[in-house]
Amino acid sequence: MAITDKPTSRPSVDADTDTSDTARTSPAGGVAGGVRAWMGYLRRALERPLTSYYLLLGASALLLTIGLIMVLSASSVYSYKNSDGDSYAVVKRQLMWVLIGIPCAWLASRLPHRAIRALAWPGYLLALVLLLLTQFMGVTRNNNTNWLALGPVVIQPSEFAKLAIILWAGHIYTFKQRLLDDWKHAVIPVVPGLLLAAGLVIAGKDLGTALVLLAIMLGLVWVVGIPARIFVFGLSAVGVVVLFLASTSPERLARLTTFSDPFRDYHYAGWQPAHGLYALSSGGWLGKGIGASQQKWGQLPEAHTDFIFAVLGEELGLAGTLLVVCLFLTIAYAAVRVAIATADPFVRYVSFGIVVWLLGQMIINVGMVLALLPVIGIPLPLVSYGGSALVPSLVALGLLVGFARREPEAAAALAARRRSRSAGLSARGATRPFK
Repeated sequence: MAITDKPTSRPSVDADTDTSDTARTSPAGGVAGGVRAWMGYLRRALERPLTSYYLLLGASALLLTIGLIMVLSASSVYSYKNSDGDSYAVVKRQLMWVLIGIPCAWLASRLPHRAIRALAWPGYLLALVLLLLTQFMGVTRNNNTNWLALGPVVIQPSEFAKLAIILWAGHIYTFKQRLLDDWKHAVIPVVPGLLLAAGLVIAGKDLGTALVLLAIMLGLVWVVGIPARIFVFGLSAVGVVVLFLASTSPERLARLTTFSDPFRDYHYAGWQPAHGLYALSSGGWLGKGIGASQQKWGQLPEAHTDFIFAVLGEELGLAGTLLVVCLFLTIAYAAVRVAIATADPFVRYVSFGIVVWLLGQMIINVGMVLALLPVIGIPLPLVSYGGSALVPSLVALGLLVGFARREPEAAAALAARRRSRSAGLSARGATRPFK
């Protein structure tokens, strides 16, 4: 048997020549190649037809799970003190709202667009009626008359009004699609309708929710394509009005003047933001562990509602807070993908409106806890305790999931998957032996 001679050393390679061997053996080439491979995989994953659908489902489910865990932890001391020793009283009520909200979200994801648009005007008018009733029959909490008692249930109509206004504005803009080149049609009747709802909320002294409604209004008119000069004028007007309304209340004025340095008025207006900063700073990188927060033992007001992000930072650390922020950004990214890809203007306007609502409210809440913004009583969507905020948020996310699954490519992929599953079940049934 003949034996062929093998070279004892590898042949020389020109330094300028790039080969697969050198790319694999070179550390720099290996890292760069790995990054390129992962970027290519990520690009292919994002190009799949069901990407937006799964991103919305996954991020929403994770946020809801984190919210339940954090409500349980942040409210345990408060519940034990105010509910005859039952540490689970608050989280039980939150779980009840979750069990109500998830079927509502599923139903919203299955409703056809025609049915959703048919609910736009009735929903908007009902929201105005509830806001008006709140002025005469409302329940006052924390100096704000923004709650309405409906039998044994106390709700916050302004939270439901956010979703109703987005659907109503999306319906109006879709109906007037061919007239939106004229900025007057972009303003009327949406802007007066939104200002009316915001005015009713402001009458109940809930400036934070009114600010979210005004942000939704500005976001919608920007998406419609209102001229820049009018948009800047509207933004400036909103800023002036908000500052004026904040200055009319001594409590709000104190918060406005001390939010940048809460320790300057530590025992009054700065108490809550200061203890929020204590909670965040003591959490470190990975936190103290779930249930180990010290600030929730009475030092931090509204620990399970408006300032739950501070408890989250104390127990889960910087990693936990960044995870929550990234999940909100994931929802926003997927919703914007749906809005850009769709040919239905109603889907586009409603998707952008929901993004402005949820992402804007998250930014305000996190900025409030970080003492970058004044404390104005805005909950963190899907995470803070409260059924009035949770149920509309879940319904809004259900609408986004429905929009994503109705994209032509996504619908075709889901239909193909159902056919494949049915064929697989039929094949297994056919091969099963008779007894």
